[in-house]
Amino acid sequence: MSAARLAWSVWGLCVVLTAVALVLFVFNGDVRPADSYGSLDAVVDVAILGFPTVGAVIAARQPGNAIGWLLLATGLGNTLAQALLEYGTYTLLRSPGALPGGAWTGLVADAVIWPSVAATSLLLFVLFPTGHVPSRRWRWLIWAVALDVAAYVAGTLLAPGELHYFPTVSNPFPVSVPSASTVGDLAAPVLAAGLVFGLVALAVRFRRSRGVERQQISWMFYLGALLIGSIPVTTALSFTNLSLAGIPVSELAFAGLLLAIPGAVGLAILRYRLYDIDVVINRTLVYGALSVTLGAAYVGSVLLLQLVLSPVTQGSGLAVAVSTLLVAGLFRPVRSRIQGLVDRRFFRRRYDAARTLEAFGTRLRDQLDLDALGTDLQSVVRDTMQPAHVTLWLRKAER
Repeated sequence: MSAARLAWSVWGLCVVLTAVALVLFVFNGDVRPADSYGSLDAVVDVAILGFPTVGAVIAARQPGNAIGWLLLATGLGNTLAQALLEYGTYTLLRSPGALPGGAWTGLVADAVIWPSVAATSLLLFVLFPTGHVPSRRWRWLIWAVALDVAAYVAGTLLAPGELHYFPTVSNPFPVSVPSASTVGDLAAPVLAAGLVFGLVALAVRFRRSRGVERQQISWMFYLGALLIGSIPVTTALSFTNLSLAGIPVSELAFAGLLLAIPGAVGLAILRYRLYDIDVVINRTLVYGALSVTLGAAYVGSVLLLQLVLSPVTQGSGLAVAVSTLLVAGLFRPVRSRIQGLVDRRFFRRRYDAARTLEAFGTRLRDQLDLDALGTDLQSVVRDTMQPAHVTLWLRKAER
């Protein structure tokens, strides 16, 4: 299987798991596990898809770069955990005993969700944007993260007592180690503290970078600094009763910053040509918006024409036929309009270059002075290609 096919297959699995989680969320209603955001859980489930979506685009184009696979791992771990939590909520709380394996799903979700959030976020800071550590001296951090994740998973699986998300249910794992709970309790804050080292590694890379690479790193660096700087604030807020819609403000702030990570990577891709996948992004934006626009126009026109033509005809075939012709006629002009909007908003340099060449072509039809034409041509090349130096040689006419 090619890297691109594997990346998009993982993305598709994330979408399926999210759909399962949302369906079970509807069935569960007001019955929620411990540490739930309540009705906001569904919003978080959808927002998490930003990780695998950005990751699939990067991994499909740059399979050798670890950033795309890390984002995919974050999305897969989170969507799997959310689907398992909703399944456990249904079979343990909503309809006890209706389905098997509820305790196991709650246990596995607890073992997966924290590493998939904190560990991958830390590694993103260390490896962004090249997919490699800033220098060999930072390799120890990769091994430390791997050992900490292993300790957290083992401590969660082997800890005796009740499950974190389902306090009334005992750990179903057949082997229990009394000290495992202590290991798990220590591994989680150690991993959170490791985010500081990740930010330091990103700061080192940011300080050494120049030009476009510095712009690419800037958004991730500022987001990481804000994330680390918010830890003391969110910790202090956790001791207060401040909440929004029943959700602690501290948890909302931290979750919002984590969910902004794929946004920072996406901004680097869109604005600063990171990984050179701007063509893929351009086509995705254009045809995605085109599909939504034409789909809405088709549905709206069918409904409207059925309403207008209902006194004349009993069937909907005429409305469907007219709507199909209308949408087919709108395809080219709507695509051109959306293409111009996307280029103007996200690919300004190419948009300006196209406008400059169009204006030059108009002037070229009316320009008769060879010297003025040469000066104008050099100006166009300088504005569109931005070379270090422009020289124009003209061949003399043979007599």
